Amino acid sequence: MFCLDTYLRESEDYEIHMTRSGFKDCARFIEENAPEVVHVKPGEKIVGARIIGIPPVPIGINEEKGTIMLPYTKPCYGTATVEVPVPPEERENIRAVGID
Repeated sequence: MFCLDTYLRESEDYEIHMTRSGFKDCARFIEENAPEVVHVKPGEKIVGARIIGIPPVPIGINEEKGTIMLPYTKPCYGTATVEVPVPPEERENIRAVGID
């Protein structure tokens, strides 16, 4: 099972698009830059981490790159927009918990 916290500590195969930003700025970045956006409820577990934010929380999906882009909030560090590669089943799981 994929765990975002562990992945960010142990891998360099990810991209941080924004750091130490506000949640609204990170959400706007995802909305404007992701090819596909799925909205989820705060508290939803995505790639092993509970998503924190102002509802609805946007998760960007890029099928071509095999990545997702999400706002990632860490206490004392603020919110960052992180893009990580995930397996196809994780992308499907995100779509399954999406809200409209």
